[in-house]
Amino acid sequence: MGFNVAIDGPAGAGKSTIAKLVAKETGFIYVDTGAMYRALAVHFINEGLDGEDVSAIETACEGASVSIRYEDGIQKVFLNGKDVSTLIRQENVGNMASKSSTVPKVREKLLELQRNLAIKEDVIMDGRDIGTNILPQAEVKIYLTASVSTRAKRRFDELMEKGISCNYDEIYHDIEDRDFRDMNRETAPLKQAEDAILIDSSNLTIEEVVCEILKYIKKCRN
Repeated sequence: MGFNVAIDGPAGAGKSTIAKLVAKETGFIYVDTGAMYRALAVHFINEGLDGEDVSAIETACEGASVSIRYEDGIQKVFLNGKDVSTLIRQENVGNMASKSSTVPKVREKLLELQRNLAIKEDVIMDGRDIGTNILPQAEVKIYLTASVSTRAKRRFDELMEKGISCNYDEIYHDIEDRDFRDMNRETAPLKQAEDAILIDSSNLTIEEVVCEILKYIKKCRN
């Protein structure tokens, strides 16, 4: 039986960055559930679908296959056998993923794969509903958050460093909108599990957050 760590929180809170570092320190397998939803979002975009068209998205699910593999220690995400690891980080893909992830059939498609992996391996998963829905029995649950302004600034700086033109106000409002959708969707909304540990990273470094989570893991394993 695997030892499971669940990290939930809103968009831009640093979940993926933190989870990868914790996985490296512990030797756990990192499962980026958000990347899996984004891979399906790439499929929906390629099909020319509207994120609000639930019926079309449900039908499109049937023709999509998503898998995660590690090559030289680096996670690769595949959509229908094609590596889409770079594509899934685009802003329009994130917006489509936020909308399409509210569709029950989309969630059902990925749920079984995620749970089966967690049964067999020591894993750390990050997403919106890991501790509340996907891995409710996880030994360690973290709810990682940060203020909207902090998350918007981080995203703005990240895009600027990549040479991508962007507008801070647009990013700020996009994050607000995404938070509202994630927290108010009917299926598995984003919320802090009752037994999750709240970590606000607004004024913490990445290293400080990682150390906090490692401390809780060590405590639960002893």
